[in-house]
Amino acid sequence: MRSHLLNDTTAEHYRRSVTEGVERVAAKLATTERPFTGVTVDALSPRIDGIDLDQPLHDTTAVLDELEDVYLRDAVYFHHPRYLAHLNCPVVIPALLGEAVLSAVNSSLDTWDQSAGGTLIERKLIDWTAGRIGLGPAADGVFTSGGTQSNLQALLLAREEAKTEDLAKLRIFASEVSHFSVKKSAKLLGLGPDAVVSVPVDHDKRMQTVALAHELERCAGAGLVPMAVVATAGTTDFGSIDPLPEIAGLCAQYGVWMHVDAAYGCGLLTSLKHRDRIDGIEHADSVTVDYHKSFFQPVSSSAVLVRDAATLRHATYHAEYLNPRRMVQERIPNQVDKSLQTTRRFDALKLWMTLRVMGADGIGQLFDEVCDLAAEGWRLLAADPRFDVVVEPSLSTLVFRHVPAAVTDPAEIDRANLYARKALFASGDAVVAGTKVAGRHYLKFTLLNPETTTSDIAAVLDLIAGHAEQYLGESLDRAS
Repeated sequence: MRSHLLNDTTAEHYRRSVTEGVERVAAKLATTERPFTGVTVDALSPRIDGIDLDQPLHDTTAVLDELEDVYLRDAVYFHHPRYLAHLNCPVVIPALLGEAVLSAVNSSLDTWDQSAGGTLIERKLIDWTAGRIGLGPAADGVFTSGGTQSNLQALLLAREEAKTEDLAKLRIFASEVSHFSVKKSAKLLGLGPDAVVSVPVDHDKRMQTVALAHELERCAGAGLVPMAVVATAGTTDFGSIDPLPEIAGLCAQYGVWMHVDAAYGCGLLTSLKHRDRIDGIEHADSVTVDYHKSFFQPVSSSAVLVRDAATLRHATYHAEYLNPRRMVQERIPNQVDKSLQTTRRFDALKLWMTLRVMGADGIGQLFDEVCDLAAEGWRLLAADPRFDVVVEPSLSTLVFRHVPAAVTDPAEIDRANLYARKALFASGDAVVAGTKVAGRHYLKFTLLNPETTTSDIAAVLDLIAGHAEQYLGESLDRAS
């Protein structure tokens, strides 16, 4: 079994095995004609359940053949231009190269003696990101597993900076369309069930600052402690961007920690055309960025940034066997001092490779393309009487639904749209997401693939309308 360990004697085995795997994936990508096969849980489960994990195949080729049957054939392929559903981006090749390197070397980014240059590369990328945001010379941060973890850590710091022992008095303010991780973080941080105050949004799904000011004033008047305002730069459902400068002003007025969840909108940090849409982000006390959403990086690649590096001390614990206090005096850089995680992958390498090959402008050009595509898609939807579109996009998301001319019952329209999404997924021709707006069912395009065209959008809209009309026609037949 030692022949399977990666070392100096097995380097050739490693090269052959990985090359064979890469060739399989490359062949699959080259021949994939749809984003999904439409396989069902009931069809796929028996294939996986039938595999005896205590009976290995002892052959890489045989294992890859099996993997084709249980995974590769029926995977959902985000690279396909008609995958339009969730915040999943196609990935750039330099990042995949970084993934291959970091997996093989397997550095752990918790301490210097497990990572060496990896620590310095991650710190350089944090400094670069903080500079793009404009957080100032005292800024710092750390890579995380994703936006949920980044938001949790930011709110942990905000809780500690609020300096109150009565957690029941703490309040977090976030828009009614903010990410669910805000409420989840509040629960994990031991706050009360009323800790998160939901602030109404305007027609464009942006936080209403007048309402925020009212809630902050009401909080102070009730003897409660405003802990943080979470402004969103790219909501999951709408891609909407809260009015950051105005929110920053209110946070300064009330002495409240300002956190910006830019997990989605962080791509604008590299934009050549639309950077001004996140003006005001530089006033934040903390910022979440997900490179694996709008920097075209493989999962996982995220970070939390803070204006004042000293606030990261709230996540610091010292262990003699890992990061004893003396290392701080010896100026040994241990990233575990800043992180909620201990063992942690060198995910920063993927972004490093991307920037060194493509440059920030290259990333920004790709993100600008999908933002511009969304604007074109909105014009298509706004001009199409078959659809109702909710809001003009700030980023690359479109929320809409099919509205048939002959049917006026909202519940029946809901069912038609739900059916259309399900039928489209079952066909494998395209994948779209869904959400609710004012209690009604809507569909959603999240456009993160520069290869997607307006023709793709138009074709998928035709498919959606066709499935919805088919359902309504069958419904009428049943009723008669």
